[in-house]
Amino acid sequence: MCGIVAAAAERDVVPILISGLKALEYRGYDSAGLSVLSGEELARARTVGKVRELEARLESHPISGMTGIAHTRWATHGVPNEVNAHPHVSIDSVSVVHNGIIENHVALREELKGHGYRFDSDTDTEVIAHLVHHLRKQGMDLRSAVQAAIQRLHGAFAIAVMSRDEPGHVIGARRGSPLVVGIGIGENFLGSDVQALIKVTNQFSYLDEGDLVEITRNSIQVYDLDGNRVERRVHTSELSADAVERGEYRHYMLKEIFEQPRAVADTLEGRIASDRILPNIFGVKSDELLRRVRHVQIVACGTSYHAGMVARYWLEGLAGIPCSIEVASEYRYRQAVVPADSLFLAISQSGETADTLAALREGRQHGYLGSFAICNVPESSLVRESDLVLMTRAGPEIGVASTKAFTTQLAALALLVLELARMNGLAEERYLRLVNDLSTLPRRIADALELAPQIAELAERFVHKHHALFLGRGVNFPVALEGALKLKEISYIHAEGYPAGELKHGPLALVDEDMPVIAVAPNNQLLEKLKSNLEEVRARGGELFVIADDEVRIDSDGVRGALIKVNSGGNLIAPAVFTVPLQLLAYHVAVLRGTDVDQPRNLAKSVTVE
Repeated sequence: MCGIVAAAAERDVVPILISGLKALEYRGYDSAGLSVLSGEELARARTVGKVRELEARLESHPISGMTGIAHTRWATHGVPNEVNAHPHVSIDSVSVVHNGIIENHVALREELKGHGYRFDSDTDTEVIAHLVHHLRKQGMDLRSAVQAAIQRLHGAFAIAVMSRDEPGHVIGARRGSPLVVGIGIGENFLGSDVQALIKVTNQFSYLDEGDLVEITRNSIQVYDLDGNRVERRVHTSELSADAVERGEYRHYMLKEIFEQPRAVADTLEGRIASDRILPNIFGVKSDELLRRVRHVQIVACGTSYHAGMVARYWLEGLAGIPCSIEVASEYRYRQAVVPADSLFLAISQSGETADTLAALREGRQHGYLGSFAICNVPESSLVRESDLVLMTRAGPEIGVASTKAFTTQLAALALLVLELARMNGLAEERYLRLVNDLSTLPRRIADALELAPQIAELAERFVHKHHALFLGRGVNFPVALEGALKLKEISYIHAEGYPAGELKHGPLALVDEDMPVIAVAPNNQLLEKLKSNLEEVRARGGELFVIADDEVRIDSDGVRGALIKVNSGGNLIAPAVFTVPLQLLAYHVAVLRGTDVDQPRNLAKSVTVE
């Protein structure tokens, strides 16, 4: 959600800022802008819409400078327009970009109006610019003014600030939103994430919660929450610029769908050998903690929540461990009762999801055995703040609609569940067989991807639909939810996922010839029950599309719809395999409807505000 890029260099930074903003487009935004110190003046350009609109503005009205800040905005306070776009400037002197939400902005606005400041925008961000300027008037240098200002801000933020009066300096700070420092030669950078800066450096420092940093082209100075100088470790990123390019694919989402066999294989690599899960893959002394677990509390949002729902079925069915799962934004605002010997399990692709992080921090007050993170970003806040971690190794995911994040999360969760099940007495023979099944998941996903031409043809029958119903039973009910989410996210077709057994308790009223019903049919003990649910759809003349295991026999004669067969590879890995055709369906329907597949309207990739 929103994106920040900043640079202090010995060259014109405008191309760097624009390149960084383009790399952050996946996060979702509605306007873009930048400020640079041009000579002795702050020059600013802002536009509504895509970064290409900002590029066009700069082509017709070029600006340049060796110090600058830039931003892509996703509206929270004030409608998307040029006045509300970042950067915001105070008295042509202080320029600020900001991710997050300042909760006390109304009180600060009134206070600053009393000091004679005029507000041009409806944003909460403009108060930061005026507050820093006001503190500068009292004799503070830029760093001290920003340090004092952030002490007065309530809420979540990552900011970058520059001043006309201190050329070559950029101040950054973070609380609740991510910010990284990029380290170059004769130039240094700030960015919302590594991807924004990977074209100019592969050396990064990750700021801790509450950190403030001052960068110039030759220096980086980091200060903690108390204003003390601190050192943050420098990491060499293995991410390449090519990894965030589309290559031969029309959209990032399609590229990421087809990257899933490799991503899942990478997630499993070095963690399974001889049909066994290797020791200590969850961290040093993890066995000691995991053996004590008698209950698991899963907290997540969106697609990660659906992955957690699958894990709940596994935990209770294979490990015999009770499991609760809750949407993070709900968990953090209720009085949770924590059973004895509970593990807090947080799932997040970015590791910066605001609600999930807040739930993790809330959970620390409730006596859990420990916290466990499943995440895709090694230096994210979630990873740094959790006791145990398992990385998903999905690589960059640019498309807003998560695909490989989901399947790699399922692979990681399966590793955890199988190890807990082994510790809790799962029969050796069954354990070995399930681990072997898991090791075949990359191949099963690759086989499912071969259905792409068939799914693309099928998508033509959805183009003019306005609603769709997804059905699943047992562990595949969350798969139905995920399929519905993908379709609604990128095609804007209203879709709902339901447990198939609930069909007659309400949703059946919606079924007619204009309501396509998509069902997932694995070869398991619930198959016959599912067949009965499908007959209910047929009897109402509904258009039925069934994604079925290739061993399932379903009579499709005289039925409106289609039957698609896939080798699901067994009950453990079936949810990940069945998800692939549903991803492809959502993608091809969205392409045919002409929507913005990678950046669907109103959505952001990394939701770093509440």
